[in-house]
Amino acid sequence: MRYAIYFAPPADDRLSQVASRWLGRDAFTGQALDTPPVAGLDKDTQRALTADPRRYGFHGTLKAPFELAEGRDEDELLNIFECFAADLDPFEIPEIALYQLGPFFALVPSVPCAELQDLAEDAVHRFDPFRAPLSEADFARRKPESLPERQRRYLREWGYPYVFEEFQFHLTLTGPVPGETSSVMRSALETTFAEHIGKPLHVTSVALFVEPERGAPFTVRSLLPLGSDTQRKIA
Repeated sequence: MRYAIYFAPPADDRLSQVASRWLGRDAFTGQALDTPPVAGLDKDTQRALTADPRRYGFHGTLKAPFELAEGRDEDELLNIFECFAADLDPFEIPEIALYQLGPFFALVPSVPCAELQDLAEDAVHRFDPFRAPLSEADFARRKPESLPERQRRYLREWGYPYVFEEFQFHLTLTGPVPGETSSVMRSALETTFAEHIGKPLHVTSVALFVEPERGAPFTVRSLLPLGSDTQRKIA
């Protein structure tokens, strides 16, 4: 079993609903959803190109998936997660844009956002005591030989290479898209997320996701509003 600390909008948020339908799965309920048709792509190809983000659920990574360290348990993690959310203030990313990160498409901030960087750094520090060391297989899966020195060091020290200065917030919308399909995919995403691209993104909640076993779909274990001591919302 693995856990992850993510940004995710609430289940009833319009962005959550649009993204869940695009990916073909609701991470709050685990329900499979019909995906919208994409001109120029058959349904099987479309589902293959969204398979990776569909398994992880719509999210922006703050603390990458980790197994619990020896001596830690889920109840303790949930308690610290409540404290984490209660200590934070909501904020706004001024604008999000559709961007291609290598072969992947994602929604990203159009300009750097200091509050977002601070949130991610806080999550990395706050939850690292709960993280079991990476196995040799997980370390090798990140292909450390291909990473710059600082990312290799962060992978060894924090279990994930893209933290602190290397962090780039993104809400993943596809897996790797072949070059010949990129223009079709971009057009489909621009249409699907038109009401969100170029608009602010309100960061008002954080989520604890869980992967029951390796390779299983991630689901929302708990989603909490920022800066609130209200009762835990369990999916």
